[in-house]
This record gives sequence, structure tokens and C-alpha cells, in this order.
Amino acid sequence: MNKGIFITGTGTDIGKTYVTALIVKKLIDNGYNSIYYKAALSGADINGTELIPGDVKYVCDIAGIDKNPSELVSYVYERAVSPHLATKYEGNPVNLDIVKGDFENLKSQYDFLIAEGSGGIICPIVYEDDNKIMLEDIIKKLNLETILVADAGLGTINGTVLTAKYMENLGIKINGIILNNYIKDDFMHIDNKKMIEDMLNIPVIATVEKNDSELNINIENLIKVFGEI
Repeated sequence: MNKGIFITGTGTDIGKTYVTALIVKKLIDNGYNSIYYKAALSGADINGTELIPGDVKYVCDIAGIDKNPSELVSYVYERAVSPHLATKYEGNPVNLDIVKGDFENLKSQYDFLIAEGSGGIICPIVYEDDNKIMLEDIIKKLNLETILVADAGLGTINGTVLTAKYMENLGIKINGIILNNYIKDDFMHIDNKKMIEDMLNIPVIATVEKNDSELNINIENLIKVFGEI
């Protein structure tokens, strides 16, 4: 059994890595042989001359993954900018075949693989005259369906619907939406959830409140969101 999902978001800094960590933790805590993967990471921490992929380390720490974080990411950049811009200063542009190879290697060892994107769905990974790679190209290369992470607050109807429609036009399937920074008694957050589901006909599979340490979804329902890989 090999199942995988790609986690993307409506933008940067909406808690995509935090939510991804909770997904991986949920699977591992319930006994599922699961792993995390990120194709390209920008804004790495520096320890001497070594780049430490902080987001990957965070997921490993939260989910209890006992591996060197550097083994779970293909490209790491120091500058906290889009990968296409980081490579203009640091070199080493993303190669889709290397990403696919690293992904397949992990896939062969685990039953569930959760891949996380960089930034929002419209994120340039490489942007040169003769070589352009967008985040959507990585999703398609890995042949994964997706979970879309969005903020629960003001403006999320517009941002979530636009993102979902854009992905739909690309032929990328969204199997569920997770709302981060959700306040269960907030009338606007409750309405935002309802409106997003009604307008997109895509379920909000979970809501995440501030400082949640568990994902509030039944494990069987989470498994249903994954597609075969």
C-alpha cells in the first residue's frame, strides 16, 4: 500500500508546515508507516557552514520522525525567498528528475508519504529563459492529489476559492481543505467554513485552532483523503 498527498496553501505563512506536521503526527501516532518530503526549502537555518532545513526539522520533531531532516528534502537554500530567486544568488536550481528520484526512493520505503510545497500554489521554483518550473509542475511530476491549507479568518473565502479554481484549471485535484487559526465560536469562521464548502463542493476535512497539538479528524477519514501513488 503506497498512498500520498501533496500539501499546498493559499499563500506563504498561513501555517502550512504546522498543519502538515499534525497530519504526519496523526498517521504515525496511529501506527501508519509514514514519511514527510519537501522538494525545495528556502530560508534554512545556518550552523557553521551547514544549512539546516528548519521546516523539515520541525515536522520531524513534531511527528517523531527519527531521520536526518536533510534526507527528506532535495534542495535547501539560505535566503528566505522563492526558490527561483534563491537560486539566482546561490545556484543549484531544482531539477525535476532529481526531485522525482528522491520522492520515489522515500515512497518505496513507506506506506504513506506527505509532500509539502513551497509557498502558495503559484510559486516559481525555477524561472530562467530556457527553464521554467512552477510548483504545479512538481505536483504533476509526483502524480499527487492535494490538501489545501487556508487561514480561517477574514478574506479566506476569496483567497481559498481563487486558489482552488486555479488548481482546478490546472487539473490538480483537491481532496480536502484544512482551515488554520480557526476559532470554533467565531461566527465569521463558522460562516467562512460553510461558504467555502458550498462554493467549491470540497469538504473542509479539519479545522486547526491556535496551538493545537492534534489534528481533529478521525484517522479513518484522514486515510480516505489520500490517493494511490
